[in-house]
Amino acid sequence: MADFTDFTKLDIRVGTIIEASTFPEAKKPAYQLTIDFGASIGIKKSSAQITELYTPESLKGKQILAIVNFPPRQIANFVSEVLVLGTYSQEGVVLIKPDQKVADGDKLG
Repeated sequence: MADFTDFTKLDIRVGTIIEASTFPEAKKPAYQLTIDFGASIGIKKSSAQITELYTPESLKGKQILAIVNFPPRQIANFVSEVLVLGTYSQEGVVLIKPDQKVADGDKLG
């Protein structure tokens, strides 16, 4: 079992996707995302396997939640800096997002 201390180690922030493109080099279908987390964290990149329910065009401008304090991970020829959060549904991954517009960089608490 995880305890509250384990949860507090995760830095989960709101960011806005500013660019999304296909990632043909990935082993599994994925997009390359560029996400703005505001002035304190800045612009970060992520590889996300969210192709079942989203197109690159539908992702631009969408606010999402991501873990920003995992170490960078090399995926093919791309470095993924954050882990975008979603739920696994029967149709595919559904992104976790705030239900209202909030400031980029806001922390899940």
